[in-house]
Amino acid sequence: MVIYIFSDSYFCGMSRRKVKQVFTNIEVIDAGAKGKCVAKAPDGRVIFLSNAVPGDVVDIQTFKKRKSYYEGKAIVFHKLSDKRTEPTCEHFGTCGGCKWQHMSYENQLFYKQQEIVNNLTRLGHLELPEVTPILGASEQYFYRNKMEFSFSDSRWLTIEEIQSDRDLGDKNALGFHIPGMWDKILDISKCHLQEDPSNAIRNFVKEFAVQNNLEFFNTRQQSGLLRTLMIRNTSVGEIMVLIQFFKEDKMQRELLLDALTKQFPEITSLQYVVNGKANDTIYDQDVICYKGKDHIFEEMEGLRFKINAKSFYQTNSAQAYELYKVTRTFADLKGDELVYDLYTGTGTIAQFVAEKAKKVVGVEAVPEAIEAAKENAQLNGIANVDFYVGDMKNVFNADFIETHGKPNVIITDPPRDGMHKDVVQQILNIAPEKIVYVSCNSATQARDLALMKDNYDIVKVQPVDMFPQTFHCENVVLLIKK
Repeated sequence: MVIYIFSDSYFCGMSRRKVKQVFTNIEVIDAGAKGKCVAKAPDGRVIFLSNAVPGDVVDIQTFKKRKSYYEGKAIVFHKLSDKRTEPTCEHFGTCGGCKWQHMSYENQLFYKQQEIVNNLTRLGHLELPEVTPILGASEQYFYRNKMEFSFSDSRWLTIEEIQSDRDLGDKNALGFHIPGMWDKILDISKCHLQEDPSNAIRNFVKEFAVQNNLEFFNTRQQSGLLRTLMIRNTSVGEIMVLIQFFKEDKMQRELLLDALTKQFPEITSLQYVVNGKANDTIYDQDVICYKGKDHIFEEMEGLRFKINAKSFYQTNSAQAYELYKVTRTFADLKGDELVYDLYTGTGTIAQFVAEKAKKVVGVEAVPEAIEAAKENAQLNGIANVDFYVGDMKNVFNADFIETHGKPNVIITDPPRDGMHKDVVQQILNIAPEKIVYVSCNSATQARDLALMKDNYDIVKVQPVDMFPQTFHCENVVLLIKK
């Protein structure tokens, strides 16, 4: 059996690149970094693929050649792997959001854990204890509590649409960026990442906007009215909707917002932004509450967390709870410890472990996040937490330690880039008895841990899958001072 499978983005790429080489009957043998699958070319070079599964036997069209590897795509499938599963979403293969939806979940978990172990051992040259099996998610779909969609007046067209001579109808889109294309938006009819009424809200907004001639945004020309749509929900049933407009048009703005209010009375926070700058980030913009509250609440073990439009909160609430429980277990607090929570964000981990600690000090670079952390601590009646704002590599210094005390335990949860080397050095200078390192990027985690391996033993490693259908994974490591 020979199966020919081509994706829209494959053909788009072919139009821009010179075709270089085809390898036939190649077995895909592994899945590697950034979700790429791995095969071996006859000349010994590695081939990285994005549209195959380990166990597939394929013909590969390369489009990039380097000294030690190729990049390519499978264009003919001679044999399909038993690790495959039927993708749930009609947009799979074009939308870049769920790159592993064609792989069974048990195999997703296997390759996620394998990458974490490989990064820690091969990049960090670290000695590991037995790694605890990855903690999978109970829900593999409809698990996200935040989605952001973009408007476009010129939607992404499939090859079939381009080649047909039929009327393509509505050219507007409300959906996701095509991978690697900042100005191309795929119109989404149903997304399987956020539970209802997310799809209903998005589809209503698009249909209403088309029917009422509201202009969709044109990124290249920087024109139009409707720019982005954000939907957030929580486990306690609260819903936030934020529409970003490119320019102020009071009549059309209120027309849409009033229609949303009438159609979806369950929305508890309806907000908007008027943003005329070149990019669509809202962190430097005024967010205006149109109806309801300017925030929503999430709950975890009786703690309530107030989330506004700019707040960071883990996008998988159920797995965030599991991640925080692992962090608290690794910290193993007895009640008399001073704990530092570095990169504390809105202080969720700090508050989650505070009951077991004497005191927790959180540090974060984003002022709005620290304000939210302080407010949430007050709402939760937690008095043994303090939060401070500043660039970590600058604020986390000897004077800070002298003022606030030497911690017994440090919890650190940095962004994907990991910790600055000066922060790592300061941790080594402090020499706490215990460090719990939470990471969303095991490659940078490995780099940081390598700088500490002469002073600390790695005694526990626990991967936690926060993002089913993707290659992303969190990892928690416990370090004990030698």
